[in-house]
Amino acid sequence: MYIRLISLLAPASLLLWTVSALAKSRAIPPLDPFKPYVISAKNIEATLVPYGATLTSLLVNDRDDNQQDIVVGYDDPKQYKIDTKTNHTYFGCVVGRYANRIKNGSFELGGVKYNITKNENKDSQTLHGGKIGYDQRPWTVVNHTKTSATFSLLDTGFEGFPGDVITYATYSVSSSRTDGNRKGETILTAKTVSLALTEKTPIMLSNHIYWNLNGFKKSDVLEDTTLHLPLSKRFIAIDSSSIPTGELAGVATTFDGALDFTKPKLIGKDIFSAKNCGANCTGYDNAFIINRPNNETDCTSTFEKMDVSLSMESSTTGISMQVTTNQKAIQIYSCNGQNGTIPVKNSQVQRNQKGGGGVDMINKYGCVVIETEGWIDGISNPKWNQDQYQIYSPDTGPAVNWVRFTFGNI
Repeated sequence: MYIRLISLLAPASLLLWTVSALAKSRAIPPLDPFKPYVISAKNIEATLVPYGATLTSLLVNDRDDNQQDIVVGYDDPKQYKIDTKTNHTYFGCVVGRYANRIKNGSFELGGVKYNITKNENKDSQTLHGGKIGYDQRPWTVVNHTKTSATFSLLDTGFEGFPGDVITYATYSVSSSRTDGNRKGETILTAKTVSLALTEKTPIMLSNHIYWNLNGFKKSDVLEDTTLHLPLSKRFIAIDSSSIPTGELAGVATTFDGALDFTKPKLIGKDIFSAKNCGANCTGYDNAFIINRPNNETDCTSTFEKMDVSLSMESSTTGISMQVTTNQKAIQIYSCNGQNGTIPVKNSQVQRNQKGGGGVDMINKYGCVVIETEGWIDGISNPKWNQDQYQIYSPDTGPAVNWVRFTFGNI
């Protein structure tokens, strides 16, 4: 039955992957979910592990042509599993089946109420798919080449969600840089394709990558990292539990414009006026709505046809990053919850020591999480009319989330 349903939705290559993944998923998980898989192109190298389909490191060149690891995580892949029991940071993983929060851990679909495992705010609501989300699952390695890696996960009603869903997560790298063209771009692309196999269900995945473009050469990102959200004039207002209130607020008219990044500004410029990030919180942990030009179509347009949704750059390293996505929102988290108790990767510390500086612990405001996703908790806010982007069934196409990170130097 699964294969018949998938054949109606997928091209031949995806069908072959699906058959293989289903067979493997029904047998045994990967022998070593912490085995690193490296993909690389000119001046860019990414390391991934099957546990959570997690990006553990990303090397790109700074303005002096030195490699810098610009993502937060652990050198020892087994530490990611330990992290879920201690800090549960969601470093670098794919989150799902439904990213971000679900109010009261429940939703109604077709007149039926579904209760998802609760794992946040004293177990009163659901975060990133429940107690054991996609971040804690051993994904199957479907394909690995020099420049790409694909993982799959068969979700058989995990955490109380209806029906079975199979997801493919593909990471790929490319580069237009050559020895004679140092200004060429290096690119990391992350794409998830999820198919509802048996029932109608919410699906909203996201990559949960923590970024630090200064490579921890500074104690935080406040005074050296500039953020630009050119398409985001509104954000989704939240209550003290980080649950949407239903209001879509203007960035220019709220908190004296602290959330207004429609023009580039340092992350630290207005951060201490930003108060809509949960109880007793100062900083950013907000879903910014992407208002696309009329000639762009959500979820279906290609990379080339989408405008840049986010730009970020570090004056310390000269590394710049542009983000293009087919999603309708971008969650920005300024690492408000970090407190200097989690160490910076030793490989990053050693790289900085050679340059004569850097920090060895992840401080408050020491990184930025970028989650490309739909409108958060859209399933609890029917007035937003987001079902076509968040509810899928065997009769619909797949849920596709792609994001492209393009790196250069300033």
